[in-house]
Amino acid sequence: MNLAVRASTIVAILSLAACNASAGNEADDSNVLETNAMTASVADIPESLAPFGNGYPKAGDPCRRLGESALTSNYLDDSAILVGCTTKADADALGGKIVATVSGVTLVSVAQGDANEGLPVDSESVDAKVPGTDYDATTQLSCGFGGAAPTQSCNAGVRRKAFDDGTTVVEVTSPSGSKRAIFFKGTTATGADSAQADGSAGWDFKATRDGDVTTVRFGPETYKIVDALVEGG
Repeated sequence: MNLAVRASTIVAILSLAACNASAGNEADDSNVLETNAMTASVADIPESLAPFGNGYPKAGDPCRRLGESALTSNYLDDSAILVGCTTKADADALGGKIVATVSGVTLVSVAQGDANEGLPVDSESVDAKVPGTDYDATTQLSCGFGGAAPTQSCNAGVRRKAFDDGTTVVEVTSPSGSKRAIFFKGTTATGADSAQADGSAGWDFKATRDGDVTTVRFGPETYKIVDALVEGG
């Protein structure tokens, strides 16, 4: 083989190797870009909301499922998935019920069917009760005592439209075991039960609203109650 032929052969081999390397790099770059795009599209949810998964309803989507934390416990429901979205447009697109906005994240409860489906219906009562109680629903809510901020967690149950005038009763049990009933007309808190025995007969009652959360201050006690507990949904 003469020198000219050998030289042309070497050039051809080097050109082919360069093309293969370039194609491989382009494929790697494409995979990196695709991964980065998916990562960028997933919502940046604060850890305080216990986010998990790589997107909802499918991987790469801009919302994320939320687990249980101090900020989400009031919105969790056995028959629904709690999802967080950083924009209201993404939240609206899920077709669920927007229950709150926390730390700049819109919380959406996405129903997963009737949790009571298939259970026998009491012919004397259309409303299903929480087993072993006379409550329509139970939850945990933020509470505070002795003038402290509502940083504790209290068990609570609701009896919706418990009276003929449509009054709903939310009964809260403090960590010490004491109970306090708070009365609602619709989503408006109207008062709380009181007694001479614990000195609450002379306490002031005040209720303020922020979005779908009612903050009740009754003397030195504070409770944060969401509309979803009062009204159901």
